Amino acid sequence: MSLRGSEEWVADQARKILRGKSAQVAAGIRRRATTYGYSPAERAGADECARYLDNKKNYLGYATALAEGWPIATGVIEGAARWLVKDRMDITGARWGLQGAEAILKLRALIASGDFDAYWRFHLRREHERIHHARYRDGLILAA
Repeated sequence: MSLRGSEEWVADQARKILRGKSAQVAAGIRRRATTYGYSPAERAGADECARYLDNKKNYLGYATALAEGWPIATGVIEGAARWLVKDRMDITGARWGLQGAEAILKLRALIASGDFDAYWRFHLRREHERIHHARYRDGLILAA
């Protein structure tokens, strides 16, 4: 089979997994390894992949996630979450309350995404409204 044909086959298997057919894909991988006469080394990789799909089938609810509009995590997303959360929250000796941890993570996300400057301008405008505009509404000085 050509590289192009192999890539198409892999893409087809990925679509099946996304439709909730991981057990079917695992069986197909094993069948393909037998049909194509894979060497023991090639067969080991195919069997490992099929075993992974079988062992993780309860965690591969992609069809439900997609139907509900939920995000599907990838290694890139998981790595970013680890960098964003674990590397900051898991510092030796750190003690985080829920509010403090949430505030730090929000700031870290704003900085990482490059949106901090825009957020800070928004924050200052809102604080100005909260402190000044609300207090002097309709020309009246309201008690603090």
